[in-house]
Amino acid sequence: MKKAVAKAALDYIEPGTVVGVGTGSTANHFIDFLATMKGKIEGTVASSVASAERLKKHGIQVYDLNAVGELSVYVDGADESSHHLHLIKGGGGALTREKIVAAASKTFVCIADESKLVDVLGKFPLPVEVIPMARSYVGRELVKLGGRPELRDGFVTDNGNVILDVHNLQILNPVELEQKLNNIVGVVTNGLFARRPADVLLLGTPAGVKTLK
Repeated sequence: MKKAVAKAALDYIEPGTVVGVGTGSTANHFIDFLATMKGKIEGTVASSVASAERLKKHGIQVYDLNAVGELSVYVDGADESSHHLHLIKGGGGALTREKIVAAASKTFVCIADESKLVDVLGKFPLPVEVIPMARSYVGRELVKLGGRPELRDGFVTDNGNVILDVHNLQILNPVELEQKLNNIVGVVTNGLFARRPADVLLLGTPAGVKTLK
């Protein structure tokens, strides 16, 4: 199912453009499929070091986001999606760079299997990227909001920060919570993609790929 949605995402790639590429197992399948049309695109912008390395192994050009303008499309997976295409991302720890690339893209195509579609976000622990010296302070603030933060042990992001995975959140208003969390001093960003949700959700099902917009 992951492979099927990854392949379906190729339909959204415009020839001659720079493509935003996400991080994770589903995004890896997309990278492998993208290699079949590498001669038709100008290059890519990757949301993590791991994705950049995989793209380069396929001989695909990787640009720094600062060197290109607006991206036509960004393709990435998700840990959870609501029916409004609000997402939780960051299970792989690349949430900040993913959010930046998504913001710089005209169209965000999310690829996932049907198990990721939920009525209410929050069963998957919400990742929050935090400046290391603010870890304890941010943790206390998250507790005040009803969450149970847990340090992702032994993990450092590509930006040199730590991640707190927040359990016990029932996220009824994702846009409001995303803003509230980002206003906590010491938070770089959080894994809610609600202010800039996906534009298209390609869901892998046993019956084939389902498109939600």
